[in-house]
Amino acid sequence: MSDDFVEHAVRGLAEIRLQHPLVHNITNYVVMNWSANILLALGASPVMAHAIEEVEELAGIAGALVLNIGTLSAPWVDSMFKASTSAHKRGVPIVLDPVGAGATLLRTNTALRFLKEGYLNVVRGNASEILALAGGVGGRGVDSLHTLEQARAAAVELAQNHKIVVAVTGAVDYVTDGIREAYIENGHALMGRVTGTGCAATAIIGAFCAVERGTFAATVSGLVTFGIAGELAARGEPRPGTYQIRLLDALDEVNENNLRSMARVRIAETK
Repeated sequence: MSDDFVEHAVRGLAEIRLQHPLVHNITNYVVMNWSANILLALGASPVMAHAIEEVEELAGIAGALVLNIGTLSAPWVDSMFKASTSAHKRGVPIVLDPVGAGATLLRTNTALRFLKEGYLNVVRGNASEILALAGGVGGRGVDSLHTLEQARAAAVELAQNHKIVVAVTGAVDYVTDGIREAYIENGHALMGRVTGTGCAATAIIGAFCAVERGTFAATVSGLVTFGIAGELAARGEPRPGTYQIRLLDALDEVNENNLRSMARVRIAETK
């Protein structure tokens, strides 16, 4: 079964490079340029737009909508909900990155509102953020204070209650739709020393959702692809600054051969 999902990643990456799907990002100031470059390196086409006057139009031409609450303000929240309503009406998949959920009421309540009325398809966060969304204790800003083992049950609960896919990323990435689960062991420790790698993972998931109708397979494919790029970028043991640039080159380098030879993913039924 794991091999089947590697082939999903191979086909999905090929489709991204063939179709160059438009991924609409309403994301934070810290990672806006980085996320755009990540999507370009992957083969997708990014648009970074948050003006409430145009988000409905963009939903009509985008292949996916990625929402990131890293630098929230009231006008951005309004734009995000207007965009998600329009995207949902058009069948456009919506991916949420609940950055810092659990750290402040603004972030936590906005993310919880999205779960209730935001028409989400995928949520990707670290262990502390996912725990916060399930009613547990949150983290410290964007940093995770918890482990996958602590967050797994919360991820399954969120997936089952809201009929979405939930991804918990860290040293090992975990994905569940409440029925199945995937453990992805690709990646490198340097990914945690570069600003915005979690946000980049969310954007990449959005790109795969734009070309793959199954959101569980798309999420697994995106995280496997990014994890392998993280390993390729670490060759030669670069320091964090060099590593960040190499991640862009590595995403351009990922192909069907290293996806098949390097992917380390295990699929199982959720218990």
